[in-house]
Amino acid sequence: MLTYPETSREVLLEEESLRDGLQNERRILRLDEKVELVHLLAAAGVRRVQVGSFVDPRRVPQMADTDALVRVVRAALPQLLCTGLVLNRRGLERAVACGLAHISCSVSISDAHSRSNVRRSAAEALESVVGLVSTAVRQGLTVRAGVQSAFGCAEEGRAPEDSVLEAVRRLAAAGAAEINLADTAGMADPDQLRQLVARVRVLVPEVRLSLHLHDTRGLGLANLRAGYEAGVRLFDVAAGGLGGCPFVRDAAGNVATEAAVHLFQGLGVATGIDPGRLHTVVARYQELLGRTLPAPRDR
Repeated sequence: MLTYPETSREVLLEEESLRDGLQNERRILRLDEKVELVHLLAAAGVRRVQVGSFVDPRRVPQMADTDALVRVVRAALPQLLCTGLVLNRRGLERAVACGLAHISCSVSISDAHSRSNVRRSAAEALESVVGLVSTAVRQGLTVRAGVQSAFGCAEEGRAPEDSVLEAVRRLAAAGAAEINLADTAGMADPDQLRQLVARVRVLVPEVRLSLHLHDTRGLGLANLRAGYEAGVRLFDVAAGGLGGCPFVRDAAGNVATEAAVHLFQGLGVATGIDPGRLHTVVARYQELLGRTLPAPRDR
């Protein structure tokens, strides 16, 4: 697993456009189109890509070919850290069958969001995901465990920090090598983010911490910078600012990969990603989706 010390002037950006970015899109991309996008991302210097999720294709049709995509990408680009989202035992079986060594599991701290997303209460879902993480680790997989709505949701307001910390504690105890705090509804502000990151780092200092930030209130980049200043060195991003949760009303997309690269360049922090080649990725997404993406692009 690619990691950097928290004092490093280098960050790792996990590309989420193929999973979080596409799950809301009406146009279902073909397998060959997704493979092309992964190759373009790798050529731009992206080193870690979440290529899809192992979910019921009847609910998220865009993810129906995740198994096939993993097999193709692993064979063609062995240097790329390829990961996928797993939410249940069936998804784990599929991930193992197609050869993934690194997976993401996640659970919402918001009861309302959890019931919309996985049709379970937050407490029930946490119990299930803790068991899922433990099972995956026993099978030799590296697991990133995410806490969705870690900063709040539209229905329930600001998330209780103690509830977030309890979920983090249990997921880390189950064997998660990385904890991801997700601002699913885009409700975080920099002060709130710094405070929660600091508490998580004290609670589980041995576990890698990453952030998944949405830009609903226009604070995505500000929160990303706050996370960096708080010691986080791994961030989820999506080319063109694609994304948003299909079960969160009005949730905006992720922090745009190109915006994050420009921010870190200005701070003198290396990402390993070439802005010019990244522009090619965004342009191709626009062609495939038939619309202009709002995120800033290098011209």
